[in-house]
Amino acid sequence: MRFDILTILPELLEGPFNVSMMKRAQERGLLEIHIHNIRDYSTDKHKNVDDYQYGGGAGMVMSIEPIATLIEKLKSERNYDEIIYMTPDGELLEQRHSNSWSLKENIMILCGHYKGVDERIREHYITKEISIGSYVLTGGELAAAVVVDSIGRLIPGVMNDETSALTDSFQDDLLSPPVYTRPPEFNGWKVPDVLLSGDFGKIEQWREQQAIDRTKSRRPDLYKKFTGEE
Repeated sequence: MRFDILTILPELLEGPFNVSMMKRAQERGLLEIHIHNIRDYSTDKHKNVDDYQYGGGAGMVMSIEPIATLIEKLKSERNYDEIIYMTPDGELLEQRHSNSWSLKENIMILCGHYKGVDERIREHYITKEISIGSYVLTGGELAAAVVVDSIGRLIPGVMNDETSALTDSFQDDLLSPPVYTRPPEFNGWKVPDVLLSGDFGKIEQWREQQAIDRTKSRRPDLYKKFTGEE
């Protein structure tokens, strides 16, 4: 699977993809992550990629020309399943998005800055606008890294235990149940007896109920989706 990330600050993306699971996935040929500097496509002698907004107002806007040039170049080289724009006013990222995109081959991600990009980029190139939360970051790079990580970990072979992803929070509109490891008792705090029983049927029932109870108390919005309530 290939990701092409368009940014004015490529340095921000060096760290997240050069360690741990994402690094190993690239080394094993399961993921390709290509970072493109939008400034390289600016015709301005100072490599500026922003300008004042028409109609006045505070804040600069990312210019249309360098972004369009870069997008057109990449599109001429391959077909993209999705061109995602990271923006605070986009659709909230959910597990269902990552599940779906993990089945794709080529995804392009545009990182926003300033007051955003010229609206014509959004109208004519972007296929999906995504936010990772109801807050504003200095740019879309960290959000793009979140998207790539959430997708990449689902690709077969990336995780050592591929079944682990199937029991993650949000896969069934439920949060994950609590987990424990050795020792069975610490400071008088004990692991629930059912987990030590060896009765896997009862263990699965316990985990399911814990997931339901935890979701109901911590994320009532998810619980409503799980139960089908309005």
